[in-house]
Amino acid sequence: MVKRTSYHHGDLRATLMAACLRLIESEGLAAVSLRRVAREAGVSSGAPYHHFADRAALLSALSIDGFQQLAAYLVTARAATVDPLAALTELGDAYVRFSRDHPAQFRLMFRPELSQPEKHPDAHVAGDAAFNVLVDTVAECVAVGALPADRAETLAVAWWALAHGLASLWLDGHLEKRSEQMGTHAPELVDTIMRTFTALITPGSSTA
Repeated sequence: MVKRTSYHHGDLRATLMAACLRLIESEGLAAVSLRRVAREAGVSSGAPYHHFADRAALLSALSIDGFQQLAAYLVTARAATVDPLAALTELGDAYVRFSRDHPAQFRLMFRPELSQPEKHPDAHVAGDAAFNVLVDTVAECVAVGALPADRAETLAVAWWALAHGLASLWLDGHLEKRSEQMGTHAPELVDTIMRTFTALITPGSSTA
């Protein structure tokens, strides 16, 4: 039997979140309930309620944590180069790498029920903060004349769509299969695709 002191230990919230992610990875999101998460974490069924009002609150907390981690990946990638245009490729690689490092959390972050700002405002704010790393980098590209100002917002969304699509394809096993057929490896293919996209959107290209 779990001792009552486990209800109050300082890492209970983190332990519950980690247990929830393990459950999602092994059985899928539908298996998640506070009772199941408590069992996975080895605590009493009432312990989760010390930190989460319900299942939605737990999933929202995981989404917020995921976006904060994603933002950290992107900030680190942006700092890797002084060239904002080259940084777009670095950001793409970092986005896909985050999805590979945290697959269950990545999928959870973009669930429709967690993408409603009126119901989960904190998750929405965290998502915007991560996206703004990209927006700021695109703005830097515009400032140095590397990208057209009138397409900045569109290009930021296009970059996101491309990076997210690559991440999803890799998680689902399709990108590795295609890269093998092309005689390369998935990481190299991701990097090549992001570099190609960056080259296409710069002034003077066929899309300008």
